[in-house]
Amino acid sequence: MTQIVARVYAELNDHLPASRRHRAFTLSLPDPPTVGDAVASCGIPAGDVELALVNGESVAFDCVLREGDRLALYPVFDSFDVRAALKLRRDPLRVPRFVLDVHLGKLASFLRMLGFDALYEREAEDERLIDLSRAEERVLLSRDRNLVRSPLLRRAYHVRSQHPQEQVLEVILRFDLAGSMRTFVRCLRCNALLRHADREEVLSRVPPRVRASVTEYRLCPACDRVYWRGTHVERMERFILLLKRNSQIFDAFSGGDPTHT
Repeated sequence: MTQIVARVYAELNDHLPASRRHRAFTLSLPDPPTVGDAVASCGIPAGDVELALVNGESVAFDCVLREGDRLALYPVFDSFDVRAALKLRRDPLRVPRFVLDVHLGKLASFLRMLGFDALYEREAEDERLIDLSRAEERVLLSRDRNLVRSPLLRRAYHVRSQHPQEQVLEVILRFDLAGSMRTFVRCLRCNALLRHADREEVLSRVPPRVRASVTEYRLCPACDRVYWRGTHVERMERFILLLKRNSQIFDAFSGGDPTHT
Protein backbone atom coordinates (compact mmCIF):
# COMPACT_ATOMS: atom_id res chain seq x y z
CA MET A 1 0.00 0.00 0.00
CA THR A 2 1.09 3.57 -0.70
CA GLN A 3 0.08 6.40 1.60
CA ILE A 4 -0.38 9.92 0.26
CA VAL A 5 -1.78 13.16 1.67
CA ALA A 6 -4.78 14.47 -0.27
CA ARG A 7 -6.87 17.62 -0.17
CA VAL A 8 -10.01 18.43 -2.14
CA TYR A 9 -11.25 21.94 -2.90
CA ALA A 10 -14.53 23.82 -3.30
CA GLU A 11 -17.62 21.80 -4.33
CA LEU A 12 -15.62 18.62 -4.81
CA ASN A 13 -15.86 18.37 -1.02
CA ASP A 14 -19.54 17.48 -1.46
CA HIS A 15 -18.41 13.97 -2.44
CA LEU A 16 -16.45 13.45 0.80
CA PRO A 17 -17.53 12.47 4.31
CA ALA A 18 -17.60 15.41 6.73
CA SER A 19 -14.37 14.32 8.43
CA ARG A 20 -12.40 14.86 5.20
CA ARG A 21 -13.94 18.08 3.93
CA HIS A 22 -11.81 21.24 3.60
CA ARG A 23 -8.74 19.64 5.16
CA ALA A 24 -5.79 17.39 4.34
CA PHE A 25 -6.31 13.67 4.92
CA THR A 26 -4.35 10.45 4.38
CA LEU A 27 -5.23 8.01 1.60
CA SER A 28 -3.93 4.42 1.50
CA LEU A 29 -3.93 3.08 -2.05
CA PRO A 30 -3.00 -0.32 -3.58
CA ASP A 31 0.32 -0.31 -5.45
CA PRO A 32 1.05 1.14 -7.93
CA PRO A 33 -1.50 3.97 -7.42
CA THR A 34 -2.28 6.69 -9.95
CA VAL A 35 -4.01 10.04 -9.56
CA GLY A 36 -7.06 8.47 -11.21
CA ASP A 37 -7.06 5.76 -8.54
CA ALA A 38 -6.94 8.40 -5.81
CA VAL A 39 -9.84 10.33 -7.36
CA ALA A 40 -11.93 7.15 -7.57
CA SER A 41 -11.01 6.23 -3.98
CA CYS A 42 -12.41 9.59 -2.86
CA GLY A 43 -15.69 8.89 -4.66
CA ILE A 44 -15.25 11.90 -6.95
CA PRO A 45 -16.33 11.63 -10.63
CA ALA A 46 -13.27 12.16 -12.83
CA GLY A 47 -15.31 14.52 -15.02
CA ASP A 48 -15.72 16.92 -12.09
CA VAL A 49 -11.95 17.39 -11.63
CA GLU A 50 -10.32 20.05 -13.80
CA LEU A 51 -6.89 20.24 -12.16
CA ALA A 52 -4.76 17.79 -10.15
CA LEU A 53 -1.54 18.91 -8.50
CA VAL A 54 1.04 16.50 -7.10
CA ASN A 55 3.53 18.27 -4.85
CA GLY A 56 2.49 21.53 -6.50
CA GLU A 57 2.84 20.36 -10.13
CA SER A 58 0.00 19.83 -12.59
CA VAL A 59 -0.35 16.16 -13.61
CA ALA A 60 -2.59 13.79 -15.62
CA PHE A 61 -4.83 11.05 -14.22
CA ASP A 62 -2.25 8.39 -15.14
CA CYS A 63 0.49 10.00 -13.01
CA VAL A 64 1.91 7.39 -10.61
CA LEU A 65 1.88 8.44 -6.96
CA ARG A 66 4.70 7.75 -4.52
CA GLU A 67 4.79 7.40 -0.75
CA GLY A 68 4.23 10.73 0.96
CA ASP A 69 3.12 12.62 -2.18
CA ARG A 70 0.68 15.52 -1.64
CA LEU A 71 -2.30 15.53 -4.00
CA ALA A 72 -4.63 18.53 -4.49
CA LEU A 73 -7.84 18.23 -6.54
CA TYR A 74 -9.71 21.23 -7.97
CA PRO A 75 -13.02 21.72 -9.78
CA VAL A 76 -13.57 23.94 -12.83
CA PHE A 77 -11.71 27.22 -12.39
CA ASP A 78 -14.51 29.76 -12.55
CA SER A 79 -13.68 30.55 -8.96
CA PHE A 80 -9.97 31.16 -8.57
CA ASP A 81 -8.68 34.71 -8.08
CA VAL A 82 -5.04 34.50 -9.21
CA ARG A 83 -4.19 38.16 -8.59
CA ALA A 84 -1.55 37.36 -5.96
CA ALA A 85 0.24 34.92 -8.27
CA LEU A 86 0.21 36.96 -11.49
CA LYS A 87 3.51 37.28 -13.34
CA LEU A 88 2.38 38.04 -16.90
CA ARG A 89 0.17 41.06 -16.26
CA ARG A 90 -0.91 43.44 -13.54
CA ASP A 91 -4.61 42.44 -13.50
CA PRO A 92 -6.21 39.00 -13.73
CA LEU A 93 -8.06 38.02 -16.90
CA ARG A 94 -10.95 36.59 -14.89
CA VAL A 95 -13.96 38.92 -14.59
CA PRO A 96 -16.77 37.30 -12.54
CA ARG A 97 -20.10 37.63 -14.37
CA PHE A 98 -23.35 36.01 -13.25
CA VAL A 99 -26.90 35.37 -14.39
CA LEU A 100 -29.41 34.37 -11.72
CA ASP A 101 -32.65 32.43 -11.86
CA VAL A 102 -36.04 33.86 -10.91
CA HIS A 103 -35.75 32.71 -7.28
CA LEU A 104 -32.56 34.68 -6.54
CA GLY A 105 -33.64 38.31 -6.93
CA LYS A 106 -32.36 39.37 -3.52
CA LEU A 107 -29.03 37.68 -4.14
CA ALA A 108 -28.77 39.58 -7.45
CA SER A 109 -29.28 42.87 -5.60
CA PHE A 110 -26.63 41.96 -3.03
CA LEU A 111 -24.12 41.03 -5.75
CA ARG A 112 -24.76 44.33 -7.56
CA MET A 113 -24.37 46.13 -4.25
CA LEU A 114 -20.94 44.52 -3.96
CA GLY A 115 -20.02 45.65 -7.48
CA PHE A 116 -20.50 42.38 -9.40
CA ASP A 117 -22.11 42.02 -12.81
CA ALA A 118 -25.34 40.13 -12.00
CA LEU A 119 -28.07 39.77 -14.61
CA TYR A 120 -31.55 39.06 -13.28
CA GLU A 121 -34.89 38.86 -15.11
CA ARG A 122 -37.98 38.21 -13.02
CA GLU A 123 -39.71 36.02 -15.59
CA ALA A 124 -36.75 34.39 -17.36
CA GLU A 125 -37.39 30.78 -18.39
CA ASP A 126 -34.67 28.13 -18.08
CA GLU A 127 -33.94 28.29 -21.82
CA ARG A 128 -33.37 32.04 -21.59
CA LEU A 129 -31.01 31.63 -18.62
CA ILE A 130 -28.99 28.97 -20.43
CA ASP A 131 -28.76 31.15 -23.54
CA LEU A 132 -27.50 34.13 -21.51
CA SER A 133 -24.98 32.00 -19.67
CA ARG A 134 -23.58 30.56 -22.91
CA ALA A 135 -23.68 33.70 -25.04
CA GLU A 136 -22.16 36.04 -22.44
CA GLU A 137 -19.96 33.50 -20.61
CA ARG A 138 -21.78 34.05 -17.32
CA VAL A 139 -21.96 31.67 -14.40
CA LEU A 140 -25.56 30.62 -13.91
CA LEU A 141 -26.58 30.71 -10.25
CA SER A 142 -29.66 28.70 -9.39
CA ARG A 143 -31.42 26.86 -6.56
CA ASP A 144 -32.55 24.28 -9.14
CA ARG A 145 -30.20 21.28 -9.19
CA ASN A 146 -31.61 19.99 -12.47
CA LEU A 147 -31.02 23.33 -14.18
CA VAL A 148 -27.36 23.64 -13.17
CA ARG A 149 -26.77 20.04 -14.33
CA SER A 150 -27.98 20.80 -17.84
CA PRO A 151 -25.47 19.44 -20.41
CA LEU A 152 -25.92 22.71 -22.32
CA LEU A 153 -24.24 24.67 -19.51
CA ARG A 154 -20.51 25.09 -19.10
CA ARG A 155 -20.65 27.44 -16.10
CA ALA A 156 -23.18 26.93 -13.35
CA TYR A 157 -23.40 26.70 -9.59
CA HIS A 158 -26.12 25.31 -7.36
CA VAL A 159 -26.78 27.78 -4.52
CA ARG A 160 -27.40 25.74 -1.38
CA SER A 161 -28.68 28.25 1.18
CA GLN A 162 -32.26 29.55 1.17
CA HIS A 163 -31.39 32.84 2.90
CA PRO A 164 -30.09 35.79 0.82
CA GLN A 165 -27.34 36.93 3.20
CA GLU A 166 -26.06 33.37 3.56
CA GLN A 167 -26.27 33.00 -0.22
CA VAL A 168 -24.00 36.02 -0.65
CA LEU A 169 -21.35 34.57 1.63
CA GLU A 170 -21.68 31.20 -0.13
CA VAL A 171 -21.06 32.81 -3.56
CA ILE A 172 -18.21 35.00 -2.24
CA LEU A 173 -16.47 31.90 -0.85
CA ARG A 174 -17.19 29.66 -3.85
CA PHE A 175 -15.85 32.17 -6.37
CA ASP A 176 -13.08 33.64 -4.20
CA LEU A 177 -14.46 37.19 -4.44
CA ALA A 178 -13.57 38.63 -1.03
CA GLY A 179 -10.82 40.81 -2.52
CA SER A 180 -12.94 42.09 -5.43
CA MET A 181 -15.93 43.67 -3.66
CA ARG A 182 -16.64 47.37 -4.34
CA THR A 183 -19.59 49.58 -3.43
CA PHE A 184 -21.10 52.51 -5.28
CA VAL A 185 -20.15 51.30 -8.78
CA ARG A 186 -23.22 49.48 -10.15
CA CYS A 187 -26.93 50.25 -10.39
CA LEU A 188 -28.94 48.14 -7.95
CA ARG A 189 -32.01 48.32 -10.17
CA CYS A 190 -30.67 47.42 -13.63
CA ASN A 191 -27.03 46.26 -13.14
CA ALA A 192 -25.43 48.98 -15.34
CA LEU A 193 -22.15 50.59 -14.28
CA LEU A 194 -22.68 54.04 -12.76
CA ARG A 195 -21.01 57.17 -14.09
CA HIS A 196 -19.95 60.33 -12.31
CA ALA A 197 -22.59 63.08 -12.39
CA ASP A 198 -22.02 66.80 -11.86
CA ARG A 199 -23.89 68.22 -8.90
CA GLU A 200 -25.78 70.69 -11.11
CA GLU A 201 -26.89 67.85 -13.38
CA VAL A 202 -28.87 66.07 -10.67
CA LEU A 203 -29.49 68.76 -8.05
CA SER A 204 -33.20 69.12 -8.87
CA ARG A 205 -33.71 65.39 -8.38
CA VAL A 206 -32.35 64.95 -4.85
CA PRO A 207 -33.97 65.87 -1.51
CA PRO A 208 -33.09 69.28 -0.01
CA ARG A 209 -31.33 67.69 2.98
CA VAL A 210 -29.05 65.81 0.59
CA ARG A 211 -28.21 68.92 -1.47
CA ALA A 212 -26.93 70.65 1.63
CA SER A 213 -24.42 67.94 2.60
CA VAL A 214 -23.54 65.82 -0.45
CA THR A 215 -21.27 66.89 -3.29
CA GLU A 216 -20.55 63.57 -5.06
CA TYR A 217 -23.21 61.93 -7.20
CA ARG A 218 -23.43 59.01 -9.62
CA LEU A 219 -25.96 58.41 -12.36
CA CYS A 220 -27.10 55.20 -14.03
CA PRO A 221 -26.79 55.66 -17.81
CA ALA A 222 -29.38 52.94 -18.42
CA CYS A 223 -32.31 53.75 -16.09
CA ASP A 224 -31.32 57.32 -15.08
CA ARG A 225 -31.40 56.63 -11.34
CA VAL A 226 -29.34 58.99 -9.16
CA TYR A 227 -27.04 57.71 -6.39
CA TRP A 228 -25.15 59.44 -3.62
CA ARG A 229 -23.16 58.25 -0.65
CA GLY A 230 -25.65 58.03 2.18
CA THR A 231 -26.37 55.71 5.05
CA HIS A 232 -27.18 52.91 2.55
CA VAL A 233 -23.59 53.01 1.26
CA GLU A 234 -22.26 52.95 4.82
CA ARG A 235 -24.43 49.88 5.48
CA MET A 236 -23.05 48.26 2.32
CA GLU A 237 -19.47 48.88 3.42
CA ARG A 238 -20.17 47.43 6.87
CA PHE A 239 -21.71 44.41 5.17
CA ILE A 240 -18.58 44.01 3.01
CA LEU A 241 -16.38 44.09 6.11
CA LEU A 242 -18.59 41.42 7.68
CA LEU A 243 -18.35 39.25 4.55
CA LYS A 244 -14.57 39.60 4.44
CA ARG A 245 -14.31 38.72 8.12
CA ASN A 246 -16.53 35.66 7.65
CA SER A 247 -14.47 34.60 4.62
CA GLN A 248 -11.28 34.81 6.69
CA ILE A 249 -12.88 32.84 9.53
CA PHE A 250 -13.99 30.17 7.03
CA ASP A 251 -10.46 29.87 5.63
CA ALA A 252 -8.95 29.65 9.10
CA PHE A 253 -11.25 26.81 10.17
CA SER A 254 -11.00 24.97 6.83
CA GLY A 255 -7.21 25.10 6.78
CA GLY A 256 -7.18 27.53 3.83
CA ASP A 257 -3.95 28.05 1.94
CA PRO A 258 -2.83 30.23 -1.00
CA THR A 259 -3.91 27.65 -3.56
CA HIS A 260 -7.52 27.22 -2.49
CA THR A 261 -10.52 27.96 -4.68
